[in-house]
Amino acid sequence: MMRTVLLLVTACILFAGEPLPSWRQGPVRDAIVEFVAAVTTPGGPAFVPPAERIAVFDNDGTLWAEQPGYVQLFFIVDRIKALAPRHPEWRTQEPFASILRGDLAAAMAGGERALLEMAMATHAGMTTDEFAALVSDWMATARHPTTGRPFTGMVYQPMLELLAWMRANGFRTWIVSGGGVEFIRPWSEKVYGVPPEQVIGSSIATVFAMQDGVPVLRREARLDFIDDKEGKPVGIQRHIGRRPIAAFGNSDGDLQMLQWTAAGPGRRLCALVHHTDAAREWAYDRTSPIGRLDKAQDEAQARGWTVVDMARDWAEVHPPQDRAARAGVPPSCCAASGRAAFLTP
Repeated sequence: MMRTVLLLVTACILFAGEPLPSWRQGPVRDAIVEFVAAVTTPGGPAFVPPAERIAVFDNDGTLWAEQPGYVQLFFIVDRIKALAPRHPEWRTQEPFASILRGDLAAAMAGGERALLEMAMATHAGMTTDEFAALVSDWMATARHPTTGRPFTGMVYQPMLELLAWMRANGFRTWIVSGGGVEFIRPWSEKVYGVPPEQVIGSSIATVFAMQDGVPVLRREARLDFIDDKEGKPVGIQRHIGRRPIAAFGNSDGDLQMLQWTAAGPGRRLCALVHHTDAAREWAYDRTSPIGRLDKAQDEAQARGWTVVDMARDWAEVHPPQDRAARAGVPPSCCAASGRAAFLTP
């Protein structure tokens, strides 16, 4: 009987305005719609009170493109070029010298150490407000090196719809990213509808100080927290204090977040976005140096997690150019309810 009720609720949701219009009909879309119906049906065996409807989303490769490099890496590169006149020593000092020569691959040959050194040089020594302004200004003008679109136009239309539709059904949506938390917060609400207080990410140390008689928060050149791999469940516990009932990722860096989510009681939805669409985006998984999906793919198969095949399951990948330029959540994504709804730093 209850199964029949859930199917009727699902049918009513679909009839009300076709949620997730950029998702193709099929088992993946059905699984998502049925899960939301199950946990939001009062009196049902899987019902979850709104306060406990927590859904967490990785950012890079899950909500927007991460190829041919993380967006925050392009920000770092541009910051190095902008700051170079103040640092003549960078002309011969690696990894900065390679960046200034336009050789990103050589700069990244230094691995995490080189990346951390570049991040500290470009992200620290300023207030949080100053950094937020830098990020906002850069995002307003920067373009993706392959498509020429604004980086905000490289978000995934199906995921924008999913974020807004889940919120319309009483979920709180959180971003849980390996990227810098202060890099994502200035634009997350405008682009994803996720307010800054619902963004968890990697961070550098921040301290209170008085600057010309004004209280400020200053960003220091030392690491505070890495929100990746094992760090993601830790970050969730620190900032949310509840185990999510739904988690979406795309790589091995999200594996522990999905494991933590799946281990809770009751109905759970764990999903991986599998990049299979070389025609409309990129195709990569087990051997990719960016967004590697190897161990998590195996675990998804073993545990029966939902795997989103981008080529098969998404009718549309990115928002139309005009909508992307506005960097807003498309109005169609909330039609079912009638309600409106980015690397280590």
